[in-house]
Amino acid sequence: MTVKAAVVNNQVGLYARPVTFFIQKANEFSSSIWVEKEQRRVNAKSLLGVLSLGVVQGTEIQIIADGADEGEAVDALVELLDSGLDR
Repeated sequence: MTVKAAVVNNQVGLYARPVTFFIQKANEFSSSIWVEKEQRRVNAKSLLGVLSLGVVQGTEIQIIADGADEGEAVDALVELLDSGLDR
């Protein structure tokens, strides 16, 4: 299992378009991936799950992955968040 903390820095947090980019990236990996905020954990591949966390700008979250490509998955998602989720 791989776990890394990340701060969501984009202006709107994980809403609308940015959350779509995040979920698309998570779905590129075979590992099980979760997002955790304040002791609440949801499936990172679920639009409604991630939206239900209410992640706003400046929020620290944990990216957790378990599986064959867990390290690569966590690194890619943290990098995406660090980039501001811009495409």
